[in-house]
Amino acid sequence: MDIVVLDGYTTNPGDVSWEGLKALGHCTIHDRTPASETVARAKGAEIVLTNKTVLSREIIAQLPRLKYIGVLATGYNVVDVGAARERKIPVTNVPTYGTVSVAQMVFAHVLNLAQHVAHHAQTVRDGRWTASVDFCYWDYPLIELAGLTMGIIGIGRIGQATARLARAFGMNVIAHDAFPPAQAPAGVTMVELERVFRESDVVSLHCPLTAENPGMVNAERLAQMKPTAFLINTSRGPLVDQQALADALNAGRLAGAGVDVLAVEPPRPDNPLLAAKNCFISPHIAWATKSARERLLAAVIENVDAFIQGRPRNVVNPD
Repeated sequence: MDIVVLDGYTTNPGDVSWEGLKALGHCTIHDRTPASETVARAKGAEIVLTNKTVLSREIIAQLPRLKYIGVLATGYNVVDVGAARERKIPVTNVPTYGTVSVAQMVFAHVLNLAQHVAHHAQTVRDGRWTASVDFCYWDYPLIELAGLTMGIIGIGRIGQATARLARAFGMNVIAHDAFPPAQAPAGVTMVELERVFRESDVVSLHCPLTAENPGMVNAERLAQMKPTAFLINTSRGPLVDQQALADALNAGRLAGAGVDVLAVEPPRPDNPLLAAKNCFISPHIAWATKSARERLLAAVIENVDAFIQGRPRNVVNPD
């Protein structure tokens, strides 16, 4: 099998191994592929792997040898799955590799907003503590999480992992899901969406992006939140109306936000969140711990091997 990886760098910048994939066929790995070169690089391949390089209907039509598309991620919106289905080309993803790492990033943002460790550490490095007339100081309110309410929107695998961490910090957990489970996870109270916004001290987004929910977190829903509350988004950038969030932060109607995803990535220089008050943005790295990337690559290899053996798994476009 001829295998082409179109954009392998973010998955593996050099600290994990491609050897398992190379054992499955003749393998060409590109760090990145400009849109103008996608067809040329993939044209001879039977197996194409992509992370963010788009495989549109037009591109798929120009790949006559293509038999399989593997996405190096959970989301697969970069592939026209309908066009692939028409060609009987299975498209696979990796659904579970980043659960623990993403939940961990949620609380990296929560703890940053609650205690501003990096800020205070920098002031110490700058000499402020050595010059202080008091034995301590702080520039922001220091917030204890125990007894506060974490509201989770989307109670799938990552939402449940986040709920377990919240409970470990002594937080109360409420959640909403468009398709709620038959039984609520332990320690989680399922509620209506409006109640999540009204009652939560921290709202954390863990729902998929669908045709119905872009801008779900809009000015109206932000206005329902406590002015002391935080919004965390490690899910999908378009779930949040970015201008509305920036306006709420700048006006003091919301205490802070921690986001790992934006509507356009990389962001344009005029993105309003880049300069918003008390808004902390990490560059879409919640998924990117080495442990998670090792699990991702292992699952990708298993997906490819299963296809070669005639037993494709994690197929997102079944007949």
